[in-house]
Amino acid sequence: DEPVEWETPDLSQAEVEQKIKEYNSQINSNLFMSLNKDGSYTGFIKVQLKLVRPVSVPSSKKPPSLQDARWGTGRGTAVRRRTSFYLPKDAVKHLHVLSRTRAREVIEALLRKFLVVDDPRKFALFERAERHGQVYLRKLSDDEQPLRLRLLAGPSEKALSFVLKENDSGEVNWDAFSMPELHNFLRILQREEEEHLRQILQKYSYCRQKIQEALHACPLG
Repeated sequence: DEPVEWETPDLSQAEVEQKIKEYNSQINSNLFMSLNKDGSYTGFIKVQLKLVRPVSVPSSKKPPSLQDARWGTGRGTAVRRRTSFYLPKDAVKHLHVLSRTRAREVIEALLRKFLVVDDPRKFALFERAERHGQVYLRKLSDDEQPLRLRLLAGPSEKALSFVLKENDSGEVNWDAFSMPELHNFLRILQREEEEHLRQILQKYSYCRQKIQEALHACPLG
C-alpha cells in the first residue's frame, strides 16, 4: 500500500446535481444520493472495518453481532466496566450521511453502531483505491467529507472505498489504554499462546507417531 493524494475539486450547484444524476444511474441498488433544497445532499457510504486489535464494549452487554449493529439494538447506558473482543475482519457497515458529515463524525457513528466505547481518536478513516494493479491508501483528515469523495469518485469500489483502521502506523501506544484493557489484552495473549502451543505439540506428536509406525513397518536388517 502506498499513500497518494486525491484531487477534490469544488463543484458548482449545477455540477453537483449532474454528478448525483450520473451516480444514481450507475448503481444497481436503492442506495441513491438525494439533493436537498438547501444545496446539500444525502447518500450512503460503505465502510469496511479492518481492525487488528480488540475493541472495548460495556461488560454488561454481550459483544454485538453484525445483525445487532445493523439494527442498532442494545443502546447502552453509562459505562462502568468494560470487556474487549475482536470485531469480525469482514465487518462492513453502510451509513446514511450528509454531504457535510465529517470523517470524524463517521468514525463516531461506526463506534456507536458496534457499541464500542474506545476513544474515537484511536481510529482513523482511510480511502482506498486500486489503480493499474496497485493499491493506494490515504488517511482522511477529521474535517474531510466522505460522501463528497464518494460522489466525485463514483460508485465503483475499486475507484474508492472506505476503511476503518487503527490510528497509527507503527508500534502500539500501550499508554493509551486503561488498566482493565491492558489486563484483558494479557489474558487474550495468554489464550492465543496456549492455543498455539497446543497446535505445535499436536503437530509434533502426529509426526512422531508416523515415524514410529514407519519404523515398525520396516523389516529388520
